[in-house]
Order: sequence, then structure tokens, then C-alpha cells
Amino acid sequence: MAGVPKALHEPLPDESTGPGDENSHGPKLTDWIGNINACGRAASGPGRADSSVQTIDRRPDDGDHRSMIIGVAGRNGAGKGEFVEFLRSRSYSVLSLSDGIRRELVDRGLDETRERMIEVGQEMRRQSGPGALAQRLAKELQPDRNYAIDSVRHPVEVEILRNCGQDFHLIWIDANIETRFARMQSRGRSGDPTTLAELETLEARERGSDDPNAQQLDAVQELASITLANDSSIEEFQSAIQTWVGKNLAFSRPGWDEYFMGIARVVASRSNCVKRKVAAVVTLDKRIISTGYNGTPRGTTNCNEGGCPRCNDLAVGGTRLDECLCSHGEENAITQAAYHGVSLKGGTIYTTFSPCLLCTKMIINVGLNEVVYQSEYPLGQVALNLLAEAGIKTRKSDVD
Repeated sequence: MAGVPKALHEPLPDESTGPGDENSHGPKLTDWIGNINACGRAASGPGRADSSVQTIDRRPDDGDHRSMIIGVAGRNGAGKGEFVEFLRSRSYSVLSLSDGIRRELVDRGLDETRERMIEVGQEMRRQSGPGALAQRLAKELQPDRNYAIDSVRHPVEVEILRNCGQDFHLIWIDANIETRFARMQSRGRSGDPTTLAELETLEARERGSDDPNAQQLDAVQELASITLANDSSIEEFQSAIQTWVGKNLAFSRPGWDEYFMGIARVVASRSNCVKRKVAAVVTLDKRIISTGYNGTPRGTTNCNEGGCPRCNDLAVGGTRLDECLCSHGEENAITQAAYHGVSLKGGTIYTTFSPCLLCTKMIINVGLNEVVYQSEYPLGQVALNLLAEAGIKTRKSDVD
């Protein structure tokens, strides 16, 4: 076939599928998407009872995986491997859902052949459900890495991976069947179809099946974030990859308000007050110069250990304020700076609650220029009016 692009790098053989035919492509997409709500948790598909839902054992302190995950899917010869290798060159860790089958073969002392890959892959799905391979792979994900994951072939695998990362994209690599067949002929891999008709028959089974453990590529394609066409040269495909990566995979950074308010919320977690956790962060030229959280004074008994009788009596809000021994977060941030001889003049204070009247007077007198708050203090309008009179900017943060 003259003019057909040269063969693209492809991963090791894809698994074959279970029963199916050209006119029946298995259950609808919505039938497959079960109750998957955590990284590594499988869902039941058609023919699987709810009791089959399983959760993998994870490290107790790892939390949800929060980095970027790129799932790569497509038909044989489309160019998935070229896409994956591009991401590898950009420092992505590359994994394949078929790796779990290969390790299973090693554990059993068996050589890797296409037939054994198919047989063991189907067995693993029958035993643990259609998400078995994704469940195994999810155990390997580390929170400090970005991943490209090849051989995504079932919608349950997509949903498991989607719940393993804050930023997940599923990419479908597409090419017409004649071009893909020519590439497969060029690479000369054992087990590839030898005729176009044979490839069409194979792909009819891959598209979908009533067998819940078979591949469901049509359903996977429906879930794709984007489709990249690869019907021309490898150079043009690489250019298309570069364009998409440049537009979509840039690292996301929080804005300054989100950054400092997030730190204020962490500081608030150190509060020892039994009634409310509040904190403040003071910045100057976008640098933190002081922090403070609410609680009893330095060297005294913590509020949560009985140090403040009013708080421990759970006094009604706005009452017995003259008995409260706790300092507010803004107050502590300001006095902490004074303790260390640091000027706050011209700075900005980020606080999880709008300041009370006492803290407002301190904010004015130390020369702060701006107050950014998240929630409104119950009695805060007088304070906000005073800040406005003093020429100090106030903003309610829209950060969640």
C-alpha cells in the first residue's frame, strides 16, 4: 500500500476478547458504570451482583492519588504506543493494564505468549470482575508522579482510573482500518491478523460483548476526553500530540488567594478552642510573615484541656465574651509578629472568618492594607464598616 505511514511503536499484544458479533456490541455504557467512588474500588457490571464490589488494600496514609493520569485507548495499530512514548519522554511514568497479566504469568512460572495472556486475563476478570486489571495497577500509583496508562479496554477500568487522580484524561487514538492493517503488516508481530477480513472480525468482538469480562472498546470510546486522529505520517501525529499536550497538560497552580487561604485553613487545624477553629495568615509582597490560630494565651492551659471556662461551658454565641480566655486567630497573628519584632505595615491578612471588632482595631493600628476573609463573623458588620472607614480593603474570598 503506497503512501501508508510507517508502522508506529505499539505496546505488547492487546488481549483478545470474548464472544460477540458485528451487529451486537454488548451492553449500553450506563450498564457498566457502577458505584465506583474511590481509587481501586471495582464496580459491578452486567451479570455481577452488588456483592461482588471489592476494595483493594491500600497504604493507610496515602489518601487519594492526586497527580495527573492519562489513560490511552484505541484499536490495534492506531498509534497508542507512539502517544505513550511521547509522554514518557516528558517524564510521565508509563504503565499498561496488561502488566498485571504479565506478572501473573511470572508468578505462575509460565512463558508469555499471546494465548496465555488472553487466557489468564479472562480468568482474572472472571475471578475479580471486569476492573481487576485496573485494581491491581491502582496499587502502584504514587502521589508524586504523573502517569500514562496504556491498554484501557473496559469502561470499569476507566472509572477506577478516573477516581485515582485529581486530573484524569482518557485519550482515544483513532485511524482508519486500512491504515491500521498496513501498519500491523509492516511490524510483522506474531498473532496479528493476516487479512483485512480477519482484522474486521477480531475488532467486531473487541467493540463489545455480552460477556462482562470481555473488552468493551465502543463503551470506552464514549468516555474519551478527546480523540486524536492518526491517519497520516508519524511526524504529523507527533505534532498533533505536541499541540494537545501543550494546551491540556499544563500544570495547574492555585491562585494567591487559594494558596494563602488554604494555608490559613491548615493553621486553623492547630486551634485548641473547643467552640470554633479560626486562623489568620499575614502576607507582605506575597510572602508569609506571620500566622495565628485561636486559643488560650502562651503558657496557659489549652482551651480543649479546660483552660477556658466559657468555651467549655458552651456559652451561647455573643454572651459572656468578657469571660473568654481565648485569643482570636487575627489577634495571635498580629501579636506573634510583634513578639518577634516584625512590622506588618502594608500587608494583607487572610482569615478564615471576618474579624471581630477587637481584631479589626488591631488590624487598623498595625497598618495592614487589606483583609481577605472566607466566612462572615456573626457580629462582623460593624467591624467591616470600621475597616472601610479606615481605608482598608476587604474582600470575601470565593475559594471553597
